[in-house]
Amino acid sequence: MKLRRLAIALCAIAFTLPAAAQTPDLATIARSSGTPEIPGLKMVWLAPWGDVAKAHPWRNIIVHQTEGPAGSARGGAQAQSKNPTRRGVMVWVETDGTVYWAVPENLVPTHGDGGNRNDNKYIDNRPTFRQVVGNNSVGVEFAGNFPDVTRGPTEAQVAAWRILVKVLRARYGIPLTQVYAHNWIDFKDARYCEGCELAKLAREWGE
Repeated sequence: MKLRRLAIALCAIAFTLPAAAQTPDLATIARSSGTPEIPGLKMVWLAPWGDVAKAHPWRNIIVHQTEGPAGSARGGAQAQSKNPTRRGVMVWVETDGTVYWAVPENLVPTHGDGGNRNDNKYIDNRPTFRQVVGNNSVGVEFAGNFPDVTRGPTEAQVAAWRILVKVLRARYGIPLTQVYAHNWIDFKDARYCEGCELAKLAREWGE
């Protein structure tokens, strides 16, 4: 009888442990500091999160695509980590979906310069002129569209982006309407629309 009672007690403990040790929801994780595990993402932390209240006031997200081969996100992120304010971005995404957080969130890499051009030579950027620029926008670079720049992101990149964009928006309070493709604020290349597919997906996925 004692053994049976002990077995019942152990089972009860086993069933209650998962509830007590549940993984925090994505919004809670997104507001944490350090190098948290983010369910569904393979994160490489070259720069850990700090206190989000002390982060730079990020208001937008700009999606970039780099004309580098598969595997180039790692090198780009490492170079960015060593020189955070050089031309580049804070977050890099490899073709296998690995996400590299390269720059402390209180520093501003150089990207989105064309958002300051008001010539409307290629696109009408009046709504974003001097509003969506590198100084107020988290840059996310998706690697791997070389040698064919018209090739879209990989399935692994899309899957990672589905989670990553929610994390970024939750961490910095960025609305869906402020997720932009590079090409929406600054025309780059007639061969393809940089970042457009990914930015459209983010807005279609919604909250």
